[in-house]
Parts: sequence; structure tokens; C-alpha cells
Amino acid sequence: MFGLPKRLTILPLFLLGLLAANATAQDPPSEESINYFRTNCASCHTIGGGRLTGPDLKGLAERKDREWLVKFLLDPKATLDAGDPYGQKLLSDARGVYMPPVAGMNKELANKLLNLIDAESALEKSKFSGFQISERPLTDLDIATGKALFNGQKALQEGGPACISCHTLSGLSGLGGGLLGPDLSGAYSRLEGRKALGAWLSSPPSVVMQPLYTNSPLDSEEVLALVAYLKATAGTGELEAESTSLEFTLAGIALAAGLMVLFDILWRKRFRSVRRTLLAQR
Repeated sequence: MFGLPKRLTILPLFLLGLLAANATAQDPPSEESINYFRTNCASCHTIGGGRLTGPDLKGLAERKDREWLVKFLLDPKATLDAGDPYGQKLLSDARGVYMPPVAGMNKELANKLLNLIDAESALEKSKFSGFQISERPLTDLDIATGKALFNGQKALQEGGPACISCHTLSGLSGLGGGLLGPDLSGAYSRLEGRKALGAWLSSPPSVVMQPLYTNSPLDSEEVLALVAYLKATAGTGELEAESTSLEFTLAGIALAAGLMVLFDILWRKRFRSVRRTLLAQR
């Protein structure tokens, strides 16, 4: 090349090839991004396992460019509302339900997650191909077990709190369930069946539930039993539990009145010794 020694012409070609390889290569997924996806994404998405609440993410880079995907992760609602045709299709497939803001999301984390999705998409079977829940027919025993687990009559194997602590459900007796979490009466229908509901129960993304169940996860049989119970509840046609606020208020008033009467009976003679002493001194 223009009279230069051959070794000098080969060197620039080698450097160009090295730079090109470095430009396309990605670092292997970090434990941080793997754990983040498992905790925050796997309850709604698989990588190669089919749709759950959200779409299957396998081959995501082939559907949309990196800039759009990063922008979506930073603010899902604003990106969907921008009118992009692909975003509108996502919204239509989700029946108008928006993906909630992702906890702690920033550009660096978004790129790490997208690198993870790319790497897992290239595998024959991703570790995020989805929670495997049994497809066997659900039985009356499954429903009864699920009800006992939900109500706390049967303890969860890993010691997690019972669902009734934070959630209510149609058909519950007494004062019903807790109000910290959403009503689960229509959860089976909202999440469109066993697979998506099972994935959600196995790895709940809620900021309240994450710390409680990260180290105390439900096992596959417990998940199946709860799915059976929630499906049976959904089958009643009641989409929301009746409010028990009035009953709770009246019960509180009645209990307070009863305690006042009881204390009056127990302590009605408490001043007699004092009165007797005062009368004797007159």
C-alpha cells in the first residue's frame, strides 16, 4: 500500500477489527441485573416462555431500537401516550393497562436490563422462560388448601404472612381481610389465568410484598393451591368483596361499651373503704 512495508499495512487492519469487536461485544449480565429482573420483571414477563401479564421479551431488540426501549423503561406511560404505533399495540394487547413505573430505574440500569434480555434471548432456553406451574386439573382439595393458606389457618412453609393480612376477597366471613393490598376477588380473571397468576404469586413485584417474600417464597404446591382458590372465587361472579367498614365500626363501639360496663361491675365497690373511714371520723 503506497510502498509501505506489509507489516505496517496489516497493523491498522488488525486494530480496526479489534475496535469493531469491542464496539459490538457486551459485558456478561451482572448479578445486579439478574436479581433485579427476577425481583421486578419476572412476575409479568418471560424471556422465551410466552406472554404473561406483559409480553414475552425474547428478541426484544429486533422489535424496537435501544433508544426507544430505554425511554420506555424510564417512563412507560409517557412513551405509550406519545402515539407510537408499537406502543399503541402494546397498550391494546394489555387491554389498556399501563406498565407501572419501574422502581429505581435510570439509564444505566435500563441498558443493563436490555443487555440481559439480549443475552438471554440468544440462549436456547433462558433462565427467565417462566415459572413452571403444574397444568393438572385443579381439585376441591386444592381449593380447600388454598383457602386455608389465604386465611392463615394453614401456615406457609417458609413462614411468610398469610394473604388475609393485607388482602380481602369476596366470600370471606367475619370482618373480611386486610385493606393494605388490593381486593383479590377478580385476580384470576385480571391476570388471565393460571400461568400469569402463578408467576405473580411466585415473585410478587409489590414494594410491600417484596421484602416479605424474597426470603420466604411460596413453593409450587402452595402457589397452585392459591391459584385454585382464587379461580374458584372468581367463578362466583363476585368481582369485589363487600366493605366491612360499618361492621368493624359497630363492633368497636359495642366492644368499648361492653368493656365500660365490665369495668364498672368489677370496680363498683372501690370507694367503699374510703367512704367507711370518712363516715367513722365524723
